[in-house]
Amino acid sequence: MILDRFRIDGKVAVVTGAGRGIGAAAAVALAQAGADVVISSRTEDQLRKVASEIEAAGRRALVVPADLSDPDAAAELAARAADGLGRLDIVVNNMGGAMPAPFMNTKPRHLENAFQFNVSTTHALTRAAVPHLLESGAGSVVNISSVIGRIAGRGYLAYGSAKAALAHYTRLAAFDLAPRVRVNAIAVGSVATSALDVVMTSDELRTEMERKTPLGRVGDPEDIAAAVLYLASPASAYVTGALLRVDGGIEAPNLDLGLEDL
Repeated sequence: MILDRFRIDGKVAVVTGAGRGIGAAAAVALAQAGADVVISSRTEDQLRKVASEIEAAGRRALVVPADLSDPDAAAELAARAADGLGRLDIVVNNMGGAMPAPFMNTKPRHLENAFQFNVSTTHALTRAAVPHLLESGAGSVVNISSVIGRIAGRGYLAYGSAKAALAHYTRLAAFDLAPRVRVNAIAVGSVATSALDVVMTSDELRTEMERKTPLGRVGDPEDIAAAVLYLASPASAYVTGALLRVDGGIEAPNLDLGLEDL
């Protein structure tokens, strides 16, 4: 059965930024497909709620509250997975982000911070995970990039640069780690998470975003979780170094930040 290729029974996954939104949805999806999951973010209360959903799917959850902007804290998750759940097969690097800002308000430290949070922490965890992923025999790394790493829009200099770097990091890491570990990324479009609360609670802004998206809607975290499962599972066994677009079809930013010409 083709659906069997989406099963990851007995595997162990680590998901960062897993307290809510895309990370939470991905962690639950992996559990529903058969994996035990290590979940980490800053807020323990949110993680406990996600853990209860993982356990409701009949799988084990290991909650690790941590400030994942620290690469050392991110790297530690690999050992926590191996020690706590016995192995590590899947890494989902979901942590990341950066606030929009006009060009002249974007200082070099903003770029440095965005790169560390989106790329350096990803590398720290992936590097620490590699020995365990090699032992797994079918290790998979899934990085969450963004459509803004592929298209241009005003106000996204730090965020877009970091996500573009993450996309190319994925291609390079895939070559370095082939053939025993696969590394792929998802270019995520506009998704209804807490980051879009301002948009989703405004009829005007939400309508604008929907109108400028070819599929006519804002994405749902489960849309991304389904792609994570595909890239983490044997269903994508012949895929590495790929940037999978899950963005509603947009080719330009679907929300105008209103930044004027200099």
